[in-house]
Amino acid sequence: MPIRPADQIIHKAAWLYYTHGMRQDEVAKHLDISRASVAMYLRKARDNGIVTISTSSQLFTDDVLARELEDAIGLKAVWIVPENRQAVDPTSEMPVVAAAVFLELVKKGDRVGVAWGRTVYHIADVMPYADLQDVAVVQLCGNLGAPYSYRPDQCITEIARRLNAEGINIHAPLVLSSERLADELRAEPVILEQLASISDCQLALYSVGGIEDDSHLVKCGALTAAEMHALGEAGAAGVIAGQLIDANGHLMDCTYNRRCISADLSSIRAIPKRMMVVQEENKFEPLVAAIKGGLVSHLVVTTSMAQKLLARWATEAKIS
Repeated sequence: MPIRPADQIIHKAAWLYYTHGMRQDEVAKHLDISRASVAMYLRKARDNGIVTISTSSQLFTDDVLARELEDAIGLKAVWIVPENRQAVDPTSEMPVVAAAVFLELVKKGDRVGVAWGRTVYHIADVMPYADLQDVAVVQLCGNLGAPYSYRPDQCITEIARRLNAEGINIHAPLVLSSERLADELRAEPVILEQLASISDCQLALYSVGGIEDDSHLVKCGALTAAEMHALGEAGAAGVIAGQLIDANGHLMDCTYNRRCISADLSSIRAIPKRMMVVQEENKFEPLVAAIKGGLVSHLVVTTSMAQKLLARWATEAKIS
């Protein structure tokens, strides 16, 4: 079994102290905890055998991989869902792990930005109930007209219900028929205030979308398959909060994006904890783009996806 999400900080403290050679005060500063907590975690690491990770490869393989990926890419934290355990379906385990991680990261009084998609809705669907009445769950982008359970307003409403928190929906479409209409709607005081307040969030929860001809944006009618294909040819690499990004994680300069009602990417980057959950193999390149664009700080992925990411960064390091 991998280390439970709640115990990950013990592994991180041990990793920084024993592998990176940090002093206890340096570990405390890096993890934003007290030095006394570091000493306690190191003691627990010794008691639990975590400090013998070099000789316990079978037990801690995925957790060592998570730490290596954090080091290579510069992420704050990585959680890995194994794919090689019998009788465990990573498809069903991924949202359970992600929900547990999310509940660890959200604190009372937080403002939480949430995007949309099947992954996010599955996380909401398995999220345990918690009493976080002073938490606000904020929609990161406008709504979709399609009758999917994973549209933005549904994701926000369900997560807010599970947390006993306030849900704040953006009462606007994701995409308008013209750039002029989008500009005018973004200038409306209520929408303007909602979008401006996104950078005040302490936590964001989202996934990254692909640009296939049958992607969510095509299925919901925001783009046609031909339009999506053309945008891919023009450099689009993925979808963040309903907006198209290029291979470096920058907002695409295109008519579609200018017609979107969604959080500015700089507002999302300003959120301290940007939690992304990705499982599907076809989302590898979109995930790489999101990481390069500074849109990820906390990541939940499968073992194979983590290995591919580590290999990609190793290759690019050699090239550079």
